[in-house]
Amino acid sequence: MQLFKKAKISILVASLALPSPAIATTYSDLPDIGTAAAGTLTVEKEIEYGDAYMRILRGSQPIVSDPLLSEYVSSLGASLLANANDVKTPFEFFLIRNRDINAFAFFGGHVALHTGLFLHAKTESELASVVAHEIAHLTQRHLARAMEQQARQSPLTMAALVGSLLLAIAAPQAGIAAAQATTAASIQSRINYTRSNEKEADRIGIETLSRSGFDANAMPTFFTRMADQYRFASTPPQFLLTHPLPDSRITDSRSRAQQYPQQSVPLSPNYQLARARVIARFAGIDSAAALDWFERQSKRASPALKQSMNYGKALVYIDSRQFDRATALLTPLLKQQPNNPFFLDAATDLDINQKKYDSAISRLNNALETQPNNAVLLLNRDYALVNAGRFKEAISGLLKYTHRYPADTNGWSLLQEASDSHGDRAGALAAQGELYALQGRWHKAINNYTQASQLVDLGSLDQARYDARIDQLRVEESRFNALQR
Repeated sequence: MQLFKKAKISILVASLALPSPAIATTYSDLPDIGTAAAGTLTVEKEIEYGDAYMRILRGSQPIVSDPLLSEYVSSLGASLLANANDVKTPFEFFLIRNRDINAFAFFGGHVALHTGLFLHAKTESELASVVAHEIAHLTQRHLARAMEQQARQSPLTMAALVGSLLLAIAAPQAGIAAAQATTAASIQSRINYTRSNEKEADRIGIETLSRSGFDANAMPTFFTRMADQYRFASTPPQFLLTHPLPDSRITDSRSRAQQYPQQSVPLSPNYQLARARVIARFAGIDSAAALDWFERQSKRASPALKQSMNYGKALVYIDSRQFDRATALLTPLLKQQPNNPFFLDAATDLDINQKKYDSAISRLNNALETQPNNAVLLLNRDYALVNAGRFKEAISGLLKYTHRYPADTNGWSLLQEASDSHGDRAGALAAQGELYALQGRWHKAINNYTQASQLVDLGSLDQARYDARIDQLRVEESRFNALQR
């Protein structure tokens, strides 16, 4: 399913996924400071701010809406959360289309990963080490604690500091200037506090990594390679500029990891397929460069890795409309794994590009018999139905999908398209209104629902539903605006 969203990225919200010097330890050895900020910023308030930040990011950053990649990072995050301590909020893991190597976390359990990580993390354990580090930042509430310290050293209240961060996301230059002008803490104290946070997050992150069945040595391995690769670079990645990796830091990280049980972690096919998908569609390189990368990797790849290389090449061929070559690569992959969502998604794209709609729908219906609740397959089927002109069926499926996954922009976008094509202007306006709401564009969302209410029959169930949604949106807008005051 080919859905792209482009924008310019301009701000890093929270902390970077970097190791800090410390020795391996258990949770019981840690100081009880994970909820130090509870007195000034409650978990409930963090969730409220996190939701507001996420809406702003959806409207301003190149968030990857690809359903397969979203499902993959969510699954990876869930496997780590199952073995993490002090999880007090729901979590949301998402990707930002950016070749820079980075990750960050912010209020309400939100963890963002740059697609550039997939270009450099060779194994799933290496990527998981970054995610585990960011999870630790959130479970230990480092952002709230940092703000609490700043509030103690300045005349600002906690609400003013958090509002300043919100402003920084909404209008980066104004927000950063406001934060710098009103925070009295010295630069040195901020650096020391950040180092303390990084040390704690790294220590807990490695523990979570090991308990989740990943290679604890993946963190020092990944960052050692990054440090070596960019040691003499004139323009190293942003995280190496802001968080240098001296040899002593990497050595301490390696020593800590070696104190955990050493385990052989098998190759993760899903990680390799996700990585191939990023390189084919989200790496910002042309088709020739992508194919060259896959060809070079294939020469030294194991049979299991070659499968993901062939998948990546098939995607490039689909996107460059070389359908015969794509078919030659996809056919054996589907024969080996007929229900693999990665392969089914690619086959759907291939069929739709060739206007073979019935073939795509039939294949997806067969797969859904064994995976009836698979979000990727459901969305692909609705996508195929829309392209086939079977709008009524698509709308029926998408209404169920958006009810189950209200924060997925893919479902609302398809529902808007299907409703418009079916002649249901009110339904299209409502779906677009939900997209506006997900971006915090409340005025546009309310305006859309007002128009939809005016188009349907007076006193009808649809009008009552639209009017009720208008009331909800106004309440949400009021809460959202209050956070910025």
